[in-house]
Amino acid sequence: MALTNEDLLALSNMIDKKLDARLTPIENRLQRIEVDLLEQNIVPRLDTITSCYTDTYDRYKDYADRMEAVFDDVELLKKVVLEHSQKLKNIS
Repeated sequence: MALTNEDLLALSNMIDKKLDARLTPIENRLQRIEVDLLEQNIVPRLDTITSCYTDTYDRYKDYADRMEAVFDDVELLKKVVLEHSQKLKNIS
């Protein structure tokens, strides 16, 4: 039995309808994932996290050079305290 063009067209339409019926729920779920979860939830949270880390990095970066000076000052203070402790010990 040979199928006519009309039969093939009817079969094609039936397959398209079934395929659309199966794809629509999948498309809806994907849209929910993209819009609801990613755009409204995950992306804003990532932006907040990025902002916090960027601000923290900027603060530390600005003081990194000054920390070396602080380390040097602490070393000098240690030496002076040791020296003064020895002098006080000798006096008493």
